[in-house]
Amino acid sequence: MPTNTSPLPPPPLLAQRYRLERKIAQGGMAEVWLATDTSLSRQVAVKVLKSGLATDPVVAERFRREAITVARLSHPNIVAVHDTIDYDGRQAVVMQLINGKSLRQLLDEQKRLSPELTMHIGACVAGALDAAHTAGLVHRDVKPGNILITPDGRVLLADFGIAKGLGSTDDLTSDNVMMGTAKYLSPEQVRGKKLDGRADLYALGLVLYECLAGRVPFLGESDADTALARLQREPTDLARLRPTLPYGLSNLIHQLLARNPDDRPGTGGELKARLTRIASGVDDPTTTITPPRGTSINTPTSPERPAPERPTPERPASNSTRQSTSRPIIAPPPRDRTPTSGSPRGVPARHFQQRRTPTIVVMVLLLLAVIMIALLWPSKAPANPALPAPVPTQAAAAATSVAGASGPISIVAVTSFDPDDPNQGTENPDQVGLAIDRNAATAWTTNCYESQYFGGKSGVGLVIELSTPAVGTVAITMKNAPYQLEVFASSAATIPPSVESWGAPVQRKSYNTTPGTITAPITAEPARYVLVLLHEVGRDSACNKSRPYRGAISEISFAPTG
Repeated sequence: MPTNTSPLPPPPLLAQRYRLERKIAQGGMAEVWLATDTSLSRQVAVKVLKSGLATDPVVAERFRREAITVARLSHPNIVAVHDTIDYDGRQAVVMQLINGKSLRQLLDEQKRLSPELTMHIGACVAGALDAAHTAGLVHRDVKPGNILITPDGRVLLADFGIAKGLGSTDDLTSDNVMMGTAKYLSPEQVRGKKLDGRADLYALGLVLYECLAGRVPFLGESDADTALARLQREPTDLARLRPTLPYGLSNLIHQLLARNPDDRPGTGGELKARLTRIASGVDDPTTTITPPRGTSINTPTSPERPAPERPTPERPASNSTRQSTSRPIIAPPPRDRTPTSGSPRGVPARHFQQRRTPTIVVMVLLLLAVIMIALLWPSKAPANPALPAPVPTQAAAAATSVAGASGPISIVAVTSFDPDDPNQGTENPDQVGLAIDRNAATAWTTNCYESQYFGGKSGVGLVIELSTPAVGTVAITMKNAPYQLEVFASSAATIPPSVESWGAPVQRKSYNTTPGTITAPITAEPARYVLVLLHEVGRDSACNKSRPYRGAISEISFAPTG
């Protein structure tokens, strides 16, 4: 009769309290089961040491002690340990159940993440590591598989020290350990040197690099080659792979990947603070934030009253229903403040001409016309410089150049921009006209999302088209907060399809916790298209609890230079 060498399953009820439901994960040393705590009527995760390792007293004791150490840690970004169990010579750890997915799963699905989500993950993990290092515990296995993300954007670090329970001397020889950790070992781990918390920060730098580049910087034909590669060469410059990263982010990640631990940030707390500063844009010299329009520092403000809607050819006053279309919304031409000849002020000429005009009025007008012709007949008289120049039509304004523009430069079209949407590439296209209607009470909004970072998208926003390429200043008014946004400009013949194809931003990351107006100068070259790209948005009461985050752009305007 053949011998059954498969691992022995744990009993269905551990410690007369934890009822095992099903296996949800498995690693080189342990299995993770979904279980029910019958005493507290809650679901938990139970990690059980594999039966093949249970006979090793050193491994079993390390498993137990590390679980006890982690149980002493209380941090919102660390998976909590509730209990430890010893049954039939085997060890088990009862942990907080996280309903979400690992960063490994997220990267496998999306390949690359947005800088905003990457910095959020990095700051959370850095805070968790700082708490662990302060307590005298080095994680030694920071990798995407041990970073968990919930649908509402919470980030938690798991598996403290468990994957290294076999001891550091086995790190480069055991397939079970190397398959998951070789890509994220620090140089001092490869050399077998004494470790401190800076080894964890190096591993976190590799994780952040992968989030942005879509791959780890060091990868060889075998696990050993991969581990040794970081001792022989430098990583590819991240700024070349993602040229539109926020100011300072690429340099910080390369500091984390320094071979000498002394050249890295000293603590997780320091790393978290630097990531937070980069995310807020406070170190970016191009960031400019102004208060919302109508706000006075010295006097109390009153609620802004929406301006009455004026009829335009695109939206007649009698039609109160917003037109829904997936095409770009064309902005109305600049309002001509000169009354139409022959019509009373404020009445369209077509309405005036339809009226039956009395004969006496026609005669008076003819008499006045004859008198005016007689007075103005000497055509060689010098022109009066005080007379205002006629306002050109929209078509005429579009035909003029920036160098000799004689008419106003205006926004002639606006479209939504969602390059990571595999279906339409747009969001709420029927609302985009609300962002250029000169009414601060209305706004274009994004869809509602589970997290403030659009679920890992590179961004969502609006593109405006100018009547002619120009330099000047773009003003963006946000209706809700907090928010992060960037501004790009392009002189291309068509709208660039991806964020990377826009090039470097003209306004790097701008962050604020209150609604307000961001101004972005366009000075390098005349732009035809301007992209306002949102990277982070706040909660919106109009969304539901499962998807509570939505951005709202109230107004976008353009003021040409000169």
